[in-house]
Amino acid sequence: MNRTSIPAPEQKEHARHGEQLFPLQKYITTLDDLHPSVSAHWHEEAEFTRILSGSGTYQIQLQHYDVAAGDLLFIPPALLHAITVTPREKLCTETYVFHMHFLGASTADICSVQYLTPLATAKLIPPFFFDARHPLHDALDDLFNDMDALHDDAAQGYELLLKADFLRLIALLLPCCNAADEDTRLHMEYTAKLKTVLEYIDAHYAEELSIADLASLCYFSEYHFMRFFKRFMGTSCLNYIKNLRLEKAAELLGQDGLPPLDASLSAGFHNLSYFYREFRKKYGVTPGDFRGAGAREK
Repeated sequence: MNRTSIPAPEQKEHARHGEQLFPLQKYITTLDDLHPSVSAHWHEEAEFTRILSGSGTYQIQLQHYDVAAGDLLFIPPALLHAITVTPREKLCTETYVFHMHFLGASTADICSVQYLTPLATAKLIPPFFFDARHPLHDALDDLFNDMDALHDDAAQGYELLLKADFLRLIALLLPCCNAADEDTRLHMEYTAKLKTVLEYIDAHYAEELSIADLASLCYFSEYHFMRFFKRFMGTSCLNYIKNLRLEKAAELLGQDGLPPLDASLSAGFHNLSYFYREFRKKYGVTPGDFRGAGAREK
């Protein structure tokens, strides 16, 4: 079993996190100028993350958090989140991704009914970000260290001790949780609309996409949709689509070794000179040089 994984940032949302009987996976992720972001995504599992080095910004639901080395984050299941590295920095993170079923969320006991299920279904909202000033930071940091020691040693019975640590994590968070209120429900409604749009873009990025079609998914006018998208994603919808296509093209060039023309067409670009210009602007090298660097790393 591969207990530590280093996924391509844009693929993380599609990864299987652990195994059916042990739904927990440890990830080390590095972002830099060549791979500057993890696109907005979500999954059924929760995340517990420590920033190892560098700086950047996490978007969780509709909030943004500037992070630096030593900070910790907890992201409950199904919440929309994204990561961006600070320009000219290298952001390195360590993350445990785990399913709440691992802790007993699917059982019919008091822990599940009062704590785990409300947390998993956004009826209880915990804090997401813990820097050195947060009263829980030191306790969570010590807990993270213990998880690392257990995970890396993998002695007999370590799964039981890890499970106990993750239950302790939930117990530490509970006093800081708030019941979902009207603002939270409104944010969840907006997030659901964003998820619908982002899922559609991810499935159809290689095709022609129009603002009118995307706006119709939210039952918004084009004007309202463009303002809505930029407000909550921090960038225009067209810019988001362009960056997603560039990331997909970079994956095809670097990992699959496709020629630039094939990569551009597969990623949804139909103007080669525009693709070359935007690719170089984003990654600082030509598609051909990027492909060559990927080949040398293999």
